Amino acid sequence: MQTLAQIVYFKGIADIEFEKFDRRCSWKRYEDGEIVVDFEDASTDVYFIISGEVRVLIRTAAGKEIILAELRAGEFFGEYAAIDGIKRSANVTALTRADLCIMPATVFREIVFASRSVCDKVLRRLVGRVRELNSRLAEHSIFDLKHRLYSELLRLSQPRAGHPGQRVVTPPPFHHVLAARIGCRREQVTRELSVMTTESLVEKTRGALVIHKPEVIEMRLQAAMREEG
Repeated sequence: MQTLAQIVYFKGIADIEFEKFDRRCSWKRYEDGEIVVDFEDASTDVYFIISGEVRVLIRTAAGKEIILAELRAGEFFGEYAAIDGIKRSANVTALTRADLCIMPATVFREIVFASRSVCDKVLRRLVGRVRELNSRLAEHSIFDLKHRLYSELLRLSQPRAGHPGQRVVTPPPFHHVLAARIGCRREQVTRELSVMTTESLVEKTRGALVIHKPEVIEMRLQAAMREEG
């Protein structure tokens, strides 16, 4: 039997007996491209990702879709509706085959209220999301397209193993995906990445987009912020 105690997010939590909640949750596999939740859905379940990856999109008043995040195993989503009962504000679609634990809002709230450890983790996650959204909102208000792309690439990147000072985005992001993340057209992203390649800032390899000079990108971002300030 599958159990909540095996979920990565709950590892190390010792002040609650997850077994008594197991039967009140369900487990489901979603195929690549399958919608998990959609805009305006009235459901209030919380979804814990056991394996696979999902993409979170929001839709503006004008109908434009913007990618907020890609979430992987060990993460969860749907807690907003579980907390306030309001219809879904985002679309979540499986990017790969994904196994999810579906937790009813009542169970989620019981666990959060019963465990100081879980409550602390959830609060920290919510604050982290608010901080990230505030940062992205500020970037859209302050930066032009080029600098928004700089910032997004740094946000998506990780240190490159064996190459001190370099960072890498793997797998290399599709141009239309980057465009949806920073609110522009695919052609604009293609043009800016071409310029960055010419400047030897980035290089696309078979399995990654390598950022050769992240310190230069950071300096340009800081300079842009000073100009706005």
